[in-house]
Amino acid sequence: MTSTIRVGVVGAGGNTRKFHIPNLQKIDGVEIVSVVNRSRESSERAAKEFGIPRVHDHWQQLVNDPGIDAVVIGTWPYLHCPVTLASLAAGKHVLTEARLAMNAGEARQMLAASRARPDLVTQVVPGPTTFAADPMIMHLLAEGYAGELQSVDLRVSTGWLNADAPLHWRMNRDYSGMNIMAMGIWYECLSRWVGPAKAIMARTRVAVPYRFDEERGERRAVEVPDHVEVLADLANGAIARMHWSSVAGFMPGPEVWLYGSEGTLRFQAQGNVLTGARKGDKEMKPIEIPADKTYRWRVEDEFISAIRGNEPVRRTSFLDAVHYMDFTEAVHVSSAEGRRVHLPLA
Repeated sequence: MTSTIRVGVVGAGGNTRKFHIPNLQKIDGVEIVSVVNRSRESSERAAKEFGIPRVHDHWQQLVNDPGIDAVVIGTWPYLHCPVTLASLAAGKHVLTEARLAMNAGEARQMLAASRARPDLVTQVVPGPTTFAADPMIMHLLAEGYAGELQSVDLRVSTGWLNADAPLHWRMNRDYSGMNIMAMGIWYECLSRWVGPAKAIMARTRVAVPYRFDEERGERRAVEVPDHVEVLADLANGAIARMHWSSVAGFMPGPEVWLYGSEGTLRFQAQGNVLTGARKGDKEMKPIEIPADKTYRWRVEDEFISAIRGNEPVRRTSFLDAVHYMDFTEAVHVSSAEGRRVHLPLA
């Protein structure tokens, strides 16, 4: 590899434009040399906006370009697996947008391909929702603030049902696969604190069975749920209750409660507010998060630093992403079959 890391971008969507491209362009010795979008026109717009010298007509052309060392995948989940597999086969490092894949099977294919090329760096964009409090919460739990964890309560709602909204790509199984709302993001965040679940039971509901697909110009059946409720068994025996909803007006949150034998912690995503109380306290009180117990977005820095051999990928590895894809698929299986599903799936 040359001293300059040459990056190609497949899919210059919102997150890619907001974070990946500008942040990579700030790093010394990194050049974004090519981009490909869903059309030649949109590729050229992105190239002009960010001063990218080349565009390709198809992602396969970009992946096979010998002048590219690393590929950033900013597409919807339906292309994450094929572009990752092709990029690794072509000897390229890979940073892919979340969610990792359409389903757990694809996720495992991607993990196997990454392990077959240990010389190449693979990273998936992490769920950032709890970054500000992650290290502090993990510290408090490790130090015994809550004692033995008994239960976890997660609630995430986008508000009232909008029955008239058109089919969004996140509601479209063709593009999003088994991913549901922000479910995978929050489960990934929660797993950093308490580890992955051992088993789950789930109920899901599609509140609006048909929506208008503006891309196809037709009314289509909706398969991605609007409301999800999960009961999960954690490794230490605690029970987690998790709700995600796009139909629950005034549902509290987004927030997580951690109930232990000696104390309780509450994280509110709105404002990154952490509060807590221990046995004997009269009320919950704010917990200050010191500078050395917080985390900031450094996805692109970590990717390039890993390529240069300066640090491993921590947020997020393909293995961690397989865990949340297992959870995602287990939710579908449990809801469809009305049974408890054990994790991991394989």
